[in-house]
Amino acid sequence: MAEQVMEVTETKMELHEPNRETPKKPSYFVLVVVAILLITGAVITLVLRLGERRALAKETESLAVPTVIVIQPKAEPPQQDLVLPSSLEAFTESPIYARTSGYVARWYEDIGSRVEKGQLLADIDTPEVDQELMQARAARDQAQAQLGLAKTSAERWETLRKLDAVAQQETDEKTSGYTQGEAALASATANVRRLEQLESFKHVYAPFSGTVTRRNTDIGALINAGNSGSNQELFVVAQLDPIRVYVAVPEIYAPAVRRGLTAAIELPAFPGQRFTGKVARTAESIDPATRTLRTEIDVPNRDGRLFPGSYAQVHFGVNITTVRMSVPVNALLFRAEGPRAAVVGSDGKVHLKPVTIGQDYGTDVEVLGGLDLKDSIVLNPSDSLEEGQSVNVSKAGNPS
Repeated sequence: MAEQVMEVTETKMELHEPNRETPKKPSYFVLVVVAILLITGAVITLVLRLGERRALAKETESLAVPTVIVIQPKAEPPQQDLVLPSSLEAFTESPIYARTSGYVARWYEDIGSRVEKGQLLADIDTPEVDQELMQARAARDQAQAQLGLAKTSAERWETLRKLDAVAQQETDEKTSGYTQGEAALASATANVRRLEQLESFKHVYAPFSGTVTRRNTDIGALINAGNSGSNQELFVVAQLDPIRVYVAVPEIYAPAVRRGLTAAIELPAFPGQRFTGKVARTAESIDPATRTLRTEIDVPNRDGRLFPGSYAQVHFGVNITTVRMSVPVNALLFRAEGPRAAVVGSDGKVHLKPVTIGQDYGTDVEVLGGLDLKDSIVLNPSDSLEEGQSVNVSKAGNPS
């Protein structure tokens, strides 16, 4: 019995014993740690992205500012004389036009011919003018005959009027007819003189002594009176002794150039030779477009060695005390308002300074004004550079 009671008791205890394998509840600490890690990762990602954006914006802003190479103007040695380019022109040059219409019958002088004033250059055949002149002379003779008849009639009627044989009205008519006849004769005579002058224009003469530099016509060519139309000038005559040399003197040198100043002319066609002349006149005014003084030098040319249109260099015997400097040609901007140099200031911004250009040395040009030897000039400036634009300055590659 005791054993049965113990079995029953054990069975009841097994039935009332709780289930030891029931799952436990999750830990709140683990969840908090995971949430903190996620938030920290999101913050780090956001910070990294903001940093990248700022770096990109900074890099973009840096790339938007152009980088330029700057140089300084180069000082030129003192100049003992002033050398400027020039061109030669004839002392007097005139195109010769026809004063009457017709055909070229003959020409007598060709290019290179030395002619004297009044020398015959060509003859023009003018059949229409000849016929008009004949008709005008006939009309003049007719008017003269009518005038004679009107004069006789007027005198006769004056005599009859004194005898009271005719009316005053008839006498006045005859007198008026005589006056009209005089006017008609004067008109016919003037017309004859006009046509005679046109007739005389069939002979083309040299207006002054010189050299024929151009002939633009030939026998049989149809020409019109005046200088209208193309190819109407028959000849061009030029006086070559003395010859004019025109030179544009920069404004900075203008005070040193005066009338009577001796100048030496050098031409590529005569290496090692100089032709001497004197300043004949100046414009006495600075050209606002080029800032130069137009100067004329007369050079004797008795042997005719100097030709109009030739290029020459003029040497003025003056001492130049002005500070001279030069810059490369590719350091200047040539715009409609004139040459400009892009100078970078201490503030890192571009300032476009107007400059005055002197001599051209080929790759370099002389700068007479507008710059200082300490200026930092942009080399190869872009046409898009504007006043006040910020730039980055590169010191590498500065030419000496």
